[in-house]
Amino acid sequence: MRQILVKSLLILLLLTTVNCGFKVINESEKNEFSIENIKTSGDKRINFRIKNDLLNYSKKNNQNVLFIDLKTKKTKNIKEKNIKNEITKYEIILNANVKFNLVNSDVIYKINLSNNGNYLVEDSYSTTLNNEKKLIDDLIENMSEKILKKIILKLNDI
Repeated sequence: MRQILVKSLLILLLLTTVNCGFKVINESEKNEFSIENIKTSGDKRINFRIKNDLLNYSKKNNQNVLFIDLKTKKTKNIKEKNIKNEITKYEIILNANVKFNLVNSDVIYKINLSNNGNYLVEDSYSTTLNNEKKLIDDLIENMSEKILKKIILKLNDI
């Protein structure tokens, strides 16, 4: 009985002290780019927010200098209606086409993203507008994170 306990403790000790060597990469150490220029077209509010998120993430005086072309489109569709033919739910779809290239390179990288969500129509119009605004803000934040991750992955492949 004692030998089984000692063996199991040794195996447990061995498993906890020996690891596979996997190291989690810190995302903040990978932002090795700076943005020279961002050209935008499409929805101004969405472009403004994404542009600010990208500029906040970039570092000044870096070796990878990017030119970015951002095109966004917002589509609002009716998702559901009730028996009285009143609209009860809307769907918002955000599309973003991002093209970027390095200053010293002729290669153009393209990123196409789409993000969608639904919001409910409330009794008061102001509440409905607040629901729409919150949904759009969440979608923009999610879109910005995806764009940043894709840019970092593309730059790390170079």
